[in-house]
Amino acid sequence: MTGELDALLIRLRAAGERTRLRILYLLGCGELNVKDLTLVLGQSQPRVSRHLKLLSEAKLVERHREGNSVYFRPSQEAAALELTDLIARLLPSGDAVIRNDLSRLEAVRHNRAREAQAYFDGHAGEWDSIRALHIAEDKVEAAMLELAGPGPFPAMLDLGTGTGRVLELFAPKINSGIGVDLSPEMLAVARTKLAEAGLNHCQIRQGNLMDLPYQDHSQDLITLHQVLHFFDNPQPVLNEAARLLAPGGRLLVVDFAPHELEFLREQHAHRRLGFSDAQMRAWLADAGLDVAAHTELHRFGRTPEGNLTVQLWLGAPAGAPQPTIDE
Repeated sequence: MTGELDALLIRLRAAGERTRLRILYLLGCGELNVKDLTLVLGQSQPRVSRHLKLLSEAKLVERHREGNSVYFRPSQEAAALELTDLIARLLPSGDAVIRNDLSRLEAVRHNRAREAQAYFDGHAGEWDSIRALHIAEDKVEAAMLELAGPGPFPAMLDLGTGTGRVLELFAPKINSGIGVDLSPEMLAVARTKLAEAGLNHCQIRQGNLMDLPYQDHSQDLITLHQVLHFFDNPQPVLNEAARLLAPGGRLLVVDFAPHELEFLREQHAHRRLGFSDAQMRAWLADAGLDVAAHTELHRFGRTPEGNLTVQLWLGAPAGAPQPTIDE
């Protein structure tokens, strides 16, 4: 009990300062990096960093590095999260200082969204050209939701998250979600879209899909949506996903059936031109996973370039009770 009392005193002392209270309130609105906070608070980088260091040492905030930036969010430890939630409730949103902070935060997010949108607009045409080759995306998403099951899923990991759309799709079914991607530009797009949607229980992280910093058996739902065709050898990615999958967890893989659209390799960096059901089942088996369900979605009518068939596989740890799509 003494340890808990001391920990609470440390947190209260750390939080009991004007700027640090403002920081805790702002981080309750979503992840922010040091630059974001300097712009909102109107303070120098060294001063903001010192406040963040004190909050980190008190375990009131967590940090993670993404390239040259460090992002912060409220600590997810139960006691710390309860305290920061209480602080947010006690601070009046109508207070002039808080109101000005929120206004500047909105401006920072607007600039971030404008930069992300510029990148998105620059690539939207090529993405649309690929989507036109297969069944409508809303039908793919409906099949994903059906195959994954009703949930809820305590922890979700979306590998190769891209724009963060899959996290957004599953947000009502999950307690917390993490989207991982290697591209800083795509991370910016995803972070902006999730912030605009108010999905504070979803996070974005930069990472290598074959070497992820998460504990074994820690994820209840893992998704790989149109990702594996960018790898010469998908097996290591599936092995890593299997390592992370909790007992009773589900791995949802979405990708193309075998095709001969060579321009996707030449113009869009696809390393593999789709996968057969047999090949995917073999890879999943080698990763220690059984296929609980599989479905194909065909596009009706042909395009000049040809058609793509979308396949979905639901994997589960071998020997575990098999999930069903209507459970």
